[in-house]
Amino acid sequence: MHVTGTHFTRFADRTEAGRRLAARLGHLAGPDTVVVALPRGGVPVAAEVAVALGAPLDICVIRKLGVPYQPELGMGAIGEDGVRVLNDQVIRFSSVTDGQLAEVERRERAELERRARRYRGDRPPADLRGRTVVVVDDGIATGSTARAACRIVRERGAGRVVLAVPVAPVDWAERLDEVADELVCVDTPSPFYAIGEFYADFSQTEDEEVLRLLAAASGDRPAASAGVDRELLLPVAGARLAGRLTVPAGARGIVLFAHGSGSGRHSPRNRYVAEYLNRTGLATLLFDLLTEAEEPDRRNVFDVALLGGRLTAVARQLGAEREGTEHDGPERDSQERAGPGAAVPETRSLPLGLFGASTGAAAALHTAAELGPAVRAVVSRGGRPDLAGPDTLARVRAPTLLVVGSLDRTVLDLNRQARSRLRCETGLAVVPHASHLFEEPGTLDRVAELAADWFLRHLPRPVGPGST
Repeated sequence: MHVTGTHFTRFADRTEAGRRLAARLGHLAGPDTVVVALPRGGVPVAAEVAVALGAPLDICVIRKLGVPYQPELGMGAIGEDGVRVLNDQVIRFSSVTDGQLAEVERRERAELERRARRYRGDRPPADLRGRTVVVVDDGIATGSTARAACRIVRERGAGRVVLAVPVAPVDWAERLDEVADELVCVDTPSPFYAIGEFYADFSQTEDEEVLRLLAAASGDRPAASAGVDRELLLPVAGARLAGRLTVPAGARGIVLFAHGSGSGRHSPRNRYVAEYLNRTGLATLLFDLLTEAEEPDRRNVFDVALLGGRLTAVARQLGAEREGTEHDGPERDSQERAGPGAAVPETRSLPLGLFGASTGAAAALHTAAELGPAVRAVVSRGGRPDLAGPDTLARVRAPTLLVVGSLDRTVLDLNRQARSRLRCETGLAVVPHASHLFEEPGTLDRVAELAADWFLRHLPRPVGPGST
């Protein structure tokens, strides 16, 4: 039996937990590995693990049998294939009668069958015979559901069973060492009362999210949600700006990039961050704020009114004003002529976030101030938010994260000053050992992680007939 784990660190959400768990499972990558998630909360975690390992993703539907007067306390679990696991100690301690146990099991069996039909549909379970099966959940409490899941995959022919979770009690290995060949856990905090206390966001995972992640993993998507990746030209105030739009299947938001210092949609750093956001289910639009004729004039790079005005006009073409905010000005007039969302219909239903780099951060804050509640979140990478000016900063209402390298001392000081003038929810993340361009190993990865966590936390899930 091999066990790995560390001490407690709080997770932002299940997506971050999955990425951190995946970092401990690299030794399992290979064609014979299958990742099996416990719905619903285990699916977002397992989806990150499956992507990292390049492995197929399947589910093992388990239902906890909760004590009648304290449902969060598990007295056992049931699973597919008729598997039933009971915790006799909890049953005795809670004075649960046979009749109460039977009623709870009847109710949970009906829900198990409903979920299995809903999640799996016509797809048969993955073939586990002789393969390494990584069983993933969002955490371990009593261990009943994990025990049932490991039994199921073992009975389905798994050659090797690995139980992997982001968080578990310190004694989890003693409880579960006989059900798996390997146990992997990111953190084992003490004291331990409930899984949710170790997540900043432990909101319930909905059926729609489970279905989206399973469809994305299998490639079994409806044609209408197959995703978009295309070049486009955006007409803005007499100029035509080139851009690259990427909308993954089931996108939950769109992030509009504002480049700085004369860079454009081909910026390798912003493309790297955008590709990371795409993998988390966020759409991105990278475009050139300046035309080729304008780029040689360095004054344009610091013209926040010009850059911010163009960014605002493009945001409106993404459908950013569907909430009915009122604005005047030439950008508004240009958009009215084009029609709401006319240039980029694929993003019309998606909540909007802004990502600004260098002077582009000031442009992003300009747009956030102009569009008000239509902008849901802003992230700045090595930015110059101070260039937006104190009046604009005071008008920003979108939650704003400022990411700066620890070695970029002058810009770090300017970000601290700018943050003091913001009147919205703010965060300042200082990336250790990073310079202005985040060229040091691992530092740009950290920027991407921070940006994804911020956007996923603040962009609401799209609703309405235009949702993907």
